[in-house]
Amino acid sequence: MKKYSLLLLLLFPICVWAQDFGAYAKKVAKDWNITGSALAVIHNDSIVFAEGFGEKRNGSGLPVDAQTVFQIGSVSKSFTAALVAMLVDEGKVAWDDPIKKYLPDFEMYDPWVTENLQVRDLLLHRSGLPNQAGTYIPCLGYDRNQMYQMFKYMPPANSVRTTYGYNNILFIVAEKVIQAVTGKTWEENMQERIFTPLGMHNTTMNEDGFLATSDGNTPHSTSVTDGVIKTTPMEGEERALHWLTVISAAGGINSTVTDMMQWCRFHLSDGVLDGDTLLSAAQMAYLHRGQMITSHTDARTNTYSPCWFVEQNSQYRVWFHTGTTWGFTAICAFVPKLNLGIMWLSNSSPPAEPRYAIMRHIIDYYMDLPTEDYSTRDLKVYLDKAKEQEAKRKKDLAERIPEPAAPYGEYVGTYTHTALGEAEITLEDGKLFIALGPEDFPVRKHQMTHINGQQFSFRSGGSGFTLTFSMDDHQLVFDLNLRQNENMGLWRARK
Repeated sequence: MKKYSLLLLLLFPICVWAQDFGAYAKKVAKDWNITGSALAVIHNDSIVFAEGFGEKRNGSGLPVDAQTVFQIGSVSKSFTAALVAMLVDEGKVAWDDPIKKYLPDFEMYDPWVTENLQVRDLLLHRSGLPNQAGTYIPCLGYDRNQMYQMFKYMPPANSVRTTYGYNNILFIVAEKVIQAVTGKTWEENMQERIFTPLGMHNTTMNEDGFLATSDGNTPHSTSVTDGVIKTTPMEGEERALHWLTVISAAGGINSTVTDMMQWCRFHLSDGVLDGDTLLSAAQMAYLHRGQMITSHTDARTNTYSPCWFVEQNSQYRVWFHTGTTWGFTAICAFVPKLNLGIMWLSNSSPPAEPRYAIMRHIIDYYMDLPTEDYSTRDLKVYLDKAKEQEAKRKKDLAERIPEPAAPYGEYVGTYTHTALGEAEITLEDGKLFIALGPEDFPVRKHQMTHINGQQFSFRSGGSGFTLTFSMDDHQLVFDLNLRQNENMGLWRARK
């Protein structure tokens, strides 16, 4: 690999890890206590690096390699966008067509949005819904069809097409459009149109696909205590595998770093792979065109295309998408100027910094830029912030005035919600339980924990929820915090 000149090293006295991508990937994993990860790099249409690091499960001794299957999370969105682009090529869909053209029963909260929301709006996160609206509702057991019926109950936060507001559940609508115009499911289209033609033979979808191919690769949660990052294997419903299936078009693909090199090749070659044209150059250009500004600083501007973040800085332009599920993180990136593609996957859920450190380190190397140790720099900032947050949490807890709950029997009863159905609160052996969600969901009854006053919490499907009781019009109600300001209304005790 390339060597830096003595003059360059004297001018830039910083760590140079670029001679060995593996060494830096191991360093990042050690810095952030990542249990297992894998990295692959493609340059000039050749895989120049593909390797796994660490373990599939903390303490198991099962090694991760370049063929280990991980959840790729929201990188899946770029696959769904490519599927739609293929259908545009075939004349079955148009980007500016209203959703109602394909789904007559589609309904949003605002009647104008119902009639005018377009196909491209789904993939550009500009529906007007609050950021991440609805993301955690599937953790209560609701399926795709049930989620599809909830959009009409979600008030917008902004006018349509005016604001970028990242969203997962609207990809259920994209999935339904794909099925409506092809007569095949999203899964069938994905396999036939993308995975098989690209030779992505180790790539699967949804909960069943992950369980069949993960071979012991286990998600890990991350916590920080006294400045030390700890990772813990996630078990049972804490893995949120039901969510993986419900949000499949937005985050349900499972893959390996080597399979994902084919995805990078597909984008770097403008849709032509090994002589076969899978997508027109015009549609690939559309997928790569940033249309919504997501962030802007003096150092860089990020826009969103369908479905890639496009970062422009003073040195280069990079297309990338990150992925985060319960216990898995990912980043896929490519730089056409360098004919370079990168895929990094991990089975731990630290913040975003490690994946960006990997991406920027490799790009710096191929750009002949002085290579900064982003991991060390960002780790210090992260741990300092975690220390501040922990101190604030302890301070708030110490200053909180304890308030008792009402006698538990007063909360018992059946509550109804316009969009989410019924919830049954029961008292058993002095403990409160809440049962909610679809009747056929395997785990729908959860123990409630008192927080303070009229506020309680419970966990379902890998997510924590809080509910607060109050009186409204002489009726006992509770507000269930769905975590993303959906403001979908109160649950009311049945009279």
